[in-house]
Amino acid sequence: MFGYYISLALRSLRGTPILSSLMVAAIAVGVGASMTVLTLNYTMSQNALKHKDDVLFAVQLDSWDVNKAYKSKNEIPWQLTYRDAEALLRSDIPTRQVAMHRYGFTVEIENSAIRPFESHTRVTTRDFFALFDVPFIYGGTWEESADSSPTQVVVLSKPTNDKLFSGQNSVGKTIKLNDEPYTVVGVIDTWEPSPKVYDVNNSPFDTVEELFIPFGLHRKLEIHSWGNTNGWDNADPQGYEEFIQSEYLWVQYWVELTTSEQKAQYENFLHAYIQQEKAQGRFERPLKFALSKPSEWLVLNEVLSDDNRILGWVSLAFLLVCIINAVALLLAKFLRKAPEAGVRRALGASRSAIFTQHLIESATIGIIGGVAGIFLAILGLSGIRYLAMGQIDTLPTMDWVMMVAAIGLAIVASLLAGFYPALKISQTNPSIYLKTQ
Repeated sequence: MFGYYISLALRSLRGTPILSSLMVAAIAVGVGASMTVLTLNYTMSQNALKHKDDVLFAVQLDSWDVNKAYKSKNEIPWQLTYRDAEALLRSDIPTRQVAMHRYGFTVEIENSAIRPFESHTRVTTRDFFALFDVPFIYGGTWEESADSSPTQVVVLSKPTNDKLFSGQNSVGKTIKLNDEPYTVVGVIDTWEPSPKVYDVNNSPFDTVEELFIPFGLHRKLEIHSWGNTNGWDNADPQGYEEFIQSEYLWVQYWVELTTSEQKAQYENFLHAYIQQEKAQGRFERPLKFALSKPSEWLVLNEVLSDDNRILGWVSLAFLLVCIINAVALLLAKFLRKAPEAGVRRALGASRSAIFTQHLIESATIGIIGGVAGIFLAILGLSGIRYLAMGQIDTLPTMDWVMMVAAIGLAIVASLLAGFYPALKISQTNPSIYLKTQ
């Protein structure tokens, strides 16, 4: 019987092509607009580290100006000073710990036809790859000593290795970064967390860096951050050593604490460290620090802002307007079929059968509209990438979950639109139309 109702629905749609197209268009536009915004919000709210949400923590220390709180949700700076990061790295409590920031180099190979190019770089510690589950194709990370002493080694991303070495194993080979030789120790596989949970305060939808170098190179290369650098002290550092000992905040810090006891021990360590610094005239604000899980970090940094949530509700309101329009179109279409429904009722069809038939026809319109809405949503997401003007490197895409959600939303919308028209025609009095047939 269900198949019979589907065939009736398709025949009905072919019988009124203009009206049917308008109904499909109403559902498609509403679903397309809604799914564009919902897919964007869905992508922005993803947590690539949810499988380690209970053991990874972003570290914040309140070393800000005593006269005013930092402008963040928990009133603690997102980043640490270099001197604080260097001090925390001496702790042996965390299972793993990572200090890092953005940087960049000009990359070239001697005696190569490849022209020099600028490459975004992450200056970090060796635990970065294990802590954030970064997969390797060739080689691995550098030795632990490179985190505290200058060692000119580099880990390449897969696209960079493909560009420089045609995808071959490049471990042990040399490239030049700012005209200095660096030995390749590893090549990571494709790794594209979106948003970049490990660095959401510097363009969370940028692509992953192409190069990774050890933290111990700071003093030798006099490295400054290519990311956010904040400060409150009016003192102007004289020379690089004075800069890295200043109160400028530019280093991001993460730790892995696998047990509650380990976390409590680390909290005690941070408490004692701040007290020690207070005794030396630093950390003049009330003692405050934070260890935030990846899921909490995304919320604190407002990766999915309130504006995006409001826009999501607005898009659903627009879908409701489309449903109301579809109700009017379906009502006009079904009432035109009232004589046919009257004859079917006279031949023994029940009201529920007439109701089900027309509700299935509404659902069929919804499925077609949902498929069309997916294409409109894909176009909408492409438009967002274009309008972002380079601020979003990774384009939000519709995965199978969102496609199924689009079809489901379209079916629900069409059923809501078709409920009243189907109910109306199921209440048709057959005697009225038998006189005219």
